[in-house]
Amino acid sequence: MREHVTKVRHSGHWPRPLTQVLGLLLLGWLTACGAGKVNYHNGKYHSARDMARIKAEARRRGPSRPTAKSKVKTSTAAGKTKTIARRPAGRPVPASVSGKVASVIETARSYQGTPYKFGGTSRLGMDCSGLLYESFAAIAVEIPRSSNEQAAWGAPVRPQDLQPGDLVFFGASPGSSTITHVGMVTEASPESVQFIHSSSSLGVIENALESDYYLSRFIKAVRPRL
Repeated sequence: MREHVTKVRHSGHWPRPLTQVLGLLLLGWLTACGAGKVNYHNGKYHSARDMARIKAEARRRGPSRPTAKSKVKTSTAAGKTKTIARRPAGRPVPASVSGKVASVIETARSYQGTPYKFGGTSRLGMDCSGLLYESFAAIAVEIPRSSNEQAAWGAPVRPQDLQPGDLVFFGASPGSSTITHVGMVTEASPESVQFIHSSSSLGVIENALESDYYLSRFIKAVRPRL
């Protein structure tokens, strides 16, 4: 009895329909990965509520200004590390502001984009009181290092009398009377007060004092002794 042998020809190529299916699956996977960055801002992921607040504050400040990037490099035992700090591109200080205060504000703004670091005083990382300490050092004025001590370094100012250069102090929660955070007024008008600070979540940034988050935590303001 003669055996019938069926020869099966093997090919090194994938069938065209299967290739198309795999391509569609890969495209869907890439799209899903991109969607995961919807709540990604300034190097961190935020909740939908936080993103809504960040966008609302950005709209309140108006169109963002272009920034120039400066690179700061440092070496570690594990290898070299590169940090990029964003700097503002020529945001003017009001002409009515004195020269010393203008220099302090410009120095503080030069740190915009620097990440928050507890105890930090450099472009690699900065905390709230460290930002003011370094900014006033630009005009050869040494101020206290902690926010509690800075709160006593000047004359008290009412919120309606705030001017650029004034220091504003906050608590950790609404209604708190314990100072845990400090910033400096950069712009003041009847409509809005802007202040610069080092946020624990966003780094060095400017925000509106009248926003619900900061207004509910506001404790006091002082005018530095210059």
